[in-house]
Amino acid sequence: MRVVIAGAGSVGRSIARELLGHDHEVVLIDRQPSAMRVASVAEADWLLADACELSTLSEAKVDECDVIVAATGDDKANLVIALLAKTEFGVPRVVARVNNPKNEWMFDESWGVDVAVSTPRIMTAMVEEAVAVGDLVRIFTFHQSGAGILELTLPPDSWLVGRTVGSVPWPADTVLAAIVRDAQPLAPTADDTLEAGDELLLVSGRDADEVALSDLLTGAQGSTSPTA
Repeated sequence: MRVVIAGAGSVGRSIARELLGHDHEVVLIDRQPSAMRVASVAEADWLLADACELSTLSEAKVDECDVIVAATGDDKANLVIALLAKTEFGVPRVVARVNNPKNEWMFDESWGVDVAVSTPRIMTAMVEEAVAVGDLVRIFTFHQSGAGILELTLPPDSWLVGRTVGSVPWPADTVLAAIVRDAQPLAPTADDTLEAGDELLLVSGRDADEVALSDLLTGAQGSTSPTA
């Protein structure tokens, strides 16, 4: 896979190293000479230029790449790069970094963004996930489909404790993707029994009712739900 990364700061270089480690071809672009730390990611191709310019993207052969990552520290620049990549070069997948959560609403298909990654939002979710038991936490949202990855640590008083996965009336637009128990991820089957302290990772659709899902998981329906 050929990936072009606009923004050779710490974020861009980290992404590049990971991709190169998986045998992908990487091009790093930055307009700041100080960012040209070529030795730090020597296997990548480097380009000192402004990624907001069509000529730069042409020189980087963006039309031949599979993915472009707009990873600069400037949201305006990331939006321009995303729009040019999608509309002028037809890049199949555009990933854009969101620096300010207040700008998240702009990072969608109208600006050519397939996937928006908000580092502050993800870090907030990770903090909430680390300290919250019994709270449904949205970890990530796929901007193209609107689907979300949700997490909840099952509290001891949940009516689901002791029930099998197959006996739970999961909403039609929600899938239990994994159970993390004692630091080990498990692929859930219908016969697996849920335990207090299980971390449940769920994938929900765009229109999923998260309030109803939280009630289902934490026990608000316990008095009306059938017993195991």
